Amino acid sequence: MARYLTVRLFHGAIVIFLISILTFAIMRMMPGDPVYLLFGEGQVRISEEQMDAIREQWGLNEPLYIQYLVWAKNMLRGDFGDSLVRRGVPVRTMIFEAIPVTATLNVFALGLALLIAIPLGIAAGIRRNSPLDYATSVGSALGIATPNFWLGLMLIVIFSLYLGLVPPFGLRSWKGYILPVIVLATEQMAVLARVMRASTVEVMTEDYVRTANAKGLPRRTVILRHAVRNSLLPIITVIGFRIAFLLSGTIVVETVFAIPGIGRLFTDSVFRLDYQVVQSLVVLLAVLVVASNIVTDLVYAMVDPRIRIE
Repeated sequence: MARYLTVRLFHGAIVIFLISILTFAIMRMMPGDPVYLLFGEGQVRISEEQMDAIREQWGLNEPLYIQYLVWAKNMLRGDFGDSLVRRGVPVRTMIFEAIPVTATLNVFALGLALLIAIPLGIAAGIRRNSPLDYATSVGSALGIATPNFWLGLMLIVIFSLYLGLVPPFGLRSWKGYILPVIVLATEQMAVLARVMRASTVEVMTEDYVRTANAKGLPRRTVILRHAVRNSLLPIITVIGFRIAFLLSGTIVVETVFAIPGIGRLFTDSVFRLDYQVVQSLVVLLAVLVVASNIVTDLVYAMVDPRIRIE
């Protein structure tokens, strides 16, 4: 176990290192000057000497490798630096203000998806080729194929503009979470239900399930005690896999619903060339993905006694 964790952590560190270099290089290759954007693209008169002084203050006049080493050193110490756009505001503060919003959305969305998808997938897998099975398959295909931005806009039109049941944007009350959570949960629900259905169908044909049925055990006991536990193994993998797409999903939803979370902070920072914020967010998300993959493997081994981590 210790050797396995050491190897995985070493590989994860290499991945994070390469991602940090790639992100740093891409941000520096983007057209535009953050100092120029800071003053409204020429709306505020400022001399070239003043702009050079600002670049020197932020270290933007140093060679690129020096800028990277300084930033990486600060990151290792937990210092994310200050925002180039919101002058004097630490990046750590901006990220920690946005994390609770995005985390709340994703926790509620994942909880709703699991609450509906797992029982639905099990029922569809047990009743194979039934109307419920066909309805689940069609619903899953539609859920996966429907774009998040289109679904979000349609829900705003129906439930906000026409019915007036929930606010169209923002988080001024708990009702502001309803539509974004539904949009985020829809695709996750479709994927989880499809995977759960396929896994249940496969498990129900295994020899140990036939043996349990042949012994005369109640069908409820066979399903819950013997089939469901092994059917849940692919779900664990999917949940860990979905964490890798945490940012890509929330970018669209938080933009459509004007929610001040990690996704919207990321897009705003990219457009404004706020190097420190973008680089810090990408590295933190890379750490999250690496950690979630390791935890997924460990949980997989705990659920399935046939798996041994070596």
